[in-house]
Amino acid sequence: MAEIPEWFKIVYTVLVVAFMIIYWPRHGPANFLWFSDVAFIGAVPAMWLESGLLAGVLACMALLPEILWNVDYASRLLLRRRITGLTEYMFDPSIPRWLRTVSLFHVPLPLVLVWLVAAYGYPPESLFWSVIAGAVILALSRIFSSKEKNINWVFGPAMVQHRVRPATYLLLLYLSFLLLVFVPTHLVLLRLF
Repeated sequence: MAEIPEWFKIVYTVLVVAFMIIYWPRHGPANFLWFSDVAFIGAVPAMWLESGLLAGVLACMALLPEILWNVDYASRLLLRRRITGLTEYMFDPSIPRWLRTVSLFHVPLPLVLVWLVAAYGYPPESLFWSVIAGAVILALSRIFSSKEKNINWVFGPAMVQHRVRPATYLLLLYLSFLLLVFVPTHLVLLRLF
């Protein structure tokens, strides 16, 4: 097993606390409901508790979107091409560069999630708890997010949608996460770990 050293746990925890201190006043607590933020912050207790289940749930919910974020970001930097649109804000000149830099936590996060699973294992019940956590996170995102912030796209993909009733859209979004993110990631992690 790839053990996670104490010094890394301390440095990572300090970075997460700094991130929260910087983001809270600017974006509010609802911003921490993004799946990526949940994974970034949730990695702290997963490390300190050495919890395979918590590491597995976080990886199951966020690993694939984080990989897509990195592919999109690299594509924008190197090829000036947009693939998913997940990183649009990273190239928005109205957002201060130093604040965009804080969001670079996305770059190492997939490696951290894989390291956690490698160190603590990937329990098969991670999918079950990811399904529950995903439903709770999407419901909370809908309750606490604004249409402008659109956290986890609970109001529509990229922008507010008006074609489908809100409850139906939220159910379709949840099923999309379940079928396109959670289950495929679970199957890969189960096979690898």
